[in-house]
Amino acid sequence: MERLLKLFGQWAGGEPVNIVKMAGAGSNREYYRLTAADGTTVVGVVGTSRDENHAFVYLSNHFTSRRLPVPQVLAVSDDELCYLQTDLGTMSLFDAVSGGRQAGGRYTLREKQLLVKTIRELPNVQIRGARGLDFSNCYPQPEFDVNSVLFDLNYFKYCFLKPTDLDFHELKLEANFHLFAKDLTAEKCDSFLYRDFQARNVMLDDNGNPWFIDFQGGRKGPYYYDLASFLWQASAKYPNKLRRELVYEYYNSLKNYTEVPSSRHFVDRLSLFVLFRTMQVLGAYGFRGYYEQKKHFIDSIPPAIQNLRELISTGNFPYPYMMDVLRRLTELPQFARIEQPAVNRADGYKVADTNVYKAHPQDGPATFSKYDGKGPLVVKVFSFSYRKGIPDDESGNGGGYVFDCRSTHNPGRYEPYKKLTGLDEPVIRFLEDDGEILTFLDSVYKLADAHVSRYIQRGFTSLMFCFGCTGGQHRSVYSAQHLAQHIHEKFGIEVHVVHREQGIKFKF
Repeated sequence: MERLLKLFGQWAGGEPVNIVKMAGAGSNREYYRLTAADGTTVVGVVGTSRDENHAFVYLSNHFTSRRLPVPQVLAVSDDELCYLQTDLGTMSLFDAVSGGRQAGGRYTLREKQLLVKTIRELPNVQIRGARGLDFSNCYPQPEFDVNSVLFDLNYFKYCFLKPTDLDFHELKLEANFHLFAKDLTAEKCDSFLYRDFQARNVMLDDNGNPWFIDFQGGRKGPYYYDLASFLWQASAKYPNKLRRELVYEYYNSLKNYTEVPSSRHFVDRLSLFVLFRTMQVLGAYGFRGYYEQKKHFIDSIPPAIQNLRELISTGNFPYPYMMDVLRRLTELPQFARIEQPAVNRADGYKVADTNVYKAHPQDGPATFSKYDGKGPLVVKVFSFSYRKGIPDDESGNGGGYVFDCRSTHNPGRYEPYKKLTGLDEPVIRFLEDDGEILTFLDSVYKLADAHVSRYIQRGFTSLMFCFGCTGGQHRSVYSAQHLAQHIHEKFGIEVHVVHREQGIKFKF
């Protein structure tokens, strides 16, 4: 700290009038916000690794010369163990989109716009930032290669896989690791691989423009890695639909900086890096969670396992033994899901192949409804005004749930929202900032999930949810829209939405 104060004094011409220690990153470096006499604030960094600090200083100077959105290094000590950089403020992308993350992946329009801005800016740093860059300054190595891949795969094996006590043939797994590493490094890439690209390492200015920090671990490598790292971060809870949109935005932005492969080739290559990154983070979670007993990393394991489970079910990876091990890993009791998916019949209907109910022997054989096994299920979701009555059920099966939203805070009582609806971002932000609607919907989702799951299993064809409020404009529209999206994304079934009082009809 003494060295940092001396460096600040040399740069500012006097001692700081205020010093605030900032939250630390993953390394051993310490961060301080220092305020000069004229009110200027800078960030001071004290590190224990000269090589790591040197990498950041070199990369920052290079990126600054390329006019990229990164903090500028203002002063460096002679031993390179501390330095000063411009202060980018306190609003990170991680904090700015926390509402969507806490709402289980229900990101608002504003939050999605911030994510799009960030993902479209990433190729600028990766491609333009790599031009003229001397990668020998990178730390701890200059390039993404087979050895670095094998290191991370073995990190996963020893820090996560082995502690689970899953039985596997080590030589067979090692052979597949080598094939995997060879494929990951098969294409020559001259781009800058950020390596730790995540929402915490993006700061936002007053206009919502992204600025990139903590890139000292970067090196030459494939641009797919950073996209996988960002979009498949387990705790971010990005819905699959949003992921696809952001991949599309990234791909189109990448075209502005370099020649790109076909979209099919791009997606195939990306899937390899998503699998690799998932295994890599599980290794880190295993070490930080199982060995160091850090709760944040232990809590991150279930969503990461779910990412792995989805990859296994949708991907076609040419590493049979490794994929068998990963599949058996996701099926271990400690990683079991609360609910299992319905079985897909050959005709496309999602129904169970056995009786979904367990009967006591004394009850005898069960009889079944004439509606069983008809499938597929179509869900209808309405918003309405109680003044105009509950929507009619056209299916003839008696309807379903009707939820009264009138107990929640009403934005329609405030002048700025009177002409808007629950589809408009200001109303969405009002409702989510208030929070009552989210608590209300959490209970609705639990009921809906259980009901939809059972209807799918039994092969029923119709289910109806209705949300009513005073005018059928704000709370009911918001609730209907979000439940419809939730059901469609979770179960992959057709959902019809009718905002009756707004005259809006569409389907997912």
